[in-house]
Amino acid sequence: MELQVDGRAVFAATGGRPFDPRLPAVVFLHGAGMDHTVWALQTRYFAHHGRAVLAVDLPGHGRSDGPLLEGIDAMADWVVRLLEAAGLGAATLVGHSMGALVALDCAARHGQAATAIALLGAAPAMPVHPDLLGAAEANTHLAYELVTSWGHGPAGHLGGNTAPGLWLMGGGARLLEAAKPGVLFNDLRACAAYDAGLAAAAAVACPALLVLGAADRMTPARAGRKLAEAIVGARVEVIAGSGHMMMAEKPDETLDALKTLL
Repeated sequence: MELQVDGRAVFAATGGRPFDPRLPAVVFLHGAGMDHTVWALQTRYFAHHGRAVLAVDLPGHGRSDGPLLEGIDAMADWVVRLLEAAGLGAATLVGHSMGALVALDCAARHGQAATAIALLGAAPAMPVHPDLLGAAEANTHLAYELVTSWGHGPAGHLGGNTAPGLWLMGGGARLLEAAKPGVLFNDLRACAAYDAGLAAAAAVACPALLVLGAADRMTPARAGRKLAEAIVGARVEVIAGSGHMMMAEKPDETLDALKTLL
């Protein structure tokens, strides 16, 4: 479906069912350089099990109009305006990587907007290697290769997708290649600049779940546990064998973890 936020078109997938704002709502927020398609399995499940689902393309990503938002705080403020545009007073916010920081910051500063949060592949800080940041700024293919390689665990590198014929590494690279020039750099720079993770965690008052990959090299599980410790009452689910891209690497296990919150 298409929404209008700040006078610009925003695309949101609804999980294959019409969006009904009267139902309990779940908003899915993607990671750096990505789009709504990373949530394909999770959105369909919850849309067919009594939830109103919006898996959005952030401004300048996927099928949503720009301009890009340059900071995590700006993206979090935008989520509040998205909820208003969709006729929602509040929603559960489910974010991956950069999207997890957005969900965290939104819940901390706009508590009324978040009924609960699920943070996947999250950490208090997300520093970006200078080589990756430089490659992204130059819009070279090396940036996509680095994110794809570092973002997948051993199973992703060797194969093992639960859907026969699908290639995790190739699919991840194609998704990043589809982004407009400058999108990945903008997002990585926003992640690297965000230094309010622990302070935001301490301000969260809603139920919180962290879903971490045991083999995550981008946001290691030990860092995710540190973030969880700063959120009152937060629960942690660690997915064995998963890297950073748990929605693709371990889709069933990721869904099972989210079911414990939703």
